[in-house]
Amino acid sequence: MTTTLKALIAPSMLSSDFSNLASESERMVTAGADWLHLDVMDGHFVPNLTLGPPIVAALRKNSTAFFDCHAMVSEPGKWIKDFADAGANQLTFHVEAVKDAAAIAKAIRDAGMRAGVAVKPKTDGKDVYALCDAGLVDMVLVMTVEPGFGGQSFMSDQMDKVRDFALPLSVSRHSS
Repeated sequence: MTTTLKALIAPSMLSSDFSNLASESERMVTAGADWLHLDVMDGHFVPNLTLGPPIVAALRKNSTAFFDCHAMVSEPGKWIKDFADAGANQLTFHVEAVKDAAAIAKAIRDAGMRAGVAVKPKTDGKDVYALCDAGLVDMVLVMTVEPGFGGQSFMSDQMDKVRDFALPLSVSRHSS
């Protein structure tokens, strides 16, 4: 069985005018965004602090867009229910932040959301292959910048990792 991959446009709302977040999100959707990417930072996993469930809930009242909440947080498991209740469609957690990624992915799905997993540039993609092979995650976010700061230069050396995740599961990517 071959899976067809579809490219999605998911602009980060981190660069938005936060005083007009609802209109900014509508502007992104009108411009063709498939999803809205909401960067969640806790000041621990990454040094910056951004939005959390209350802002997601407020934005949800004004948008029917698909919300991918990218949890750059130290303890993503403790936020799953809050993000589900706030209206997140997907919670993407960092494999580096958890001891049992499979349990976190399952808990996210059990809460009614899609489960995404993010991989920092210095993390080997092999750490996530088992999750993909087991069908536990719906999306892999390969970071092409270090998490926690906007405005960084694209790290083109991460494209090999992107290509690895785009391969069908039947292709032996585990041996490289």
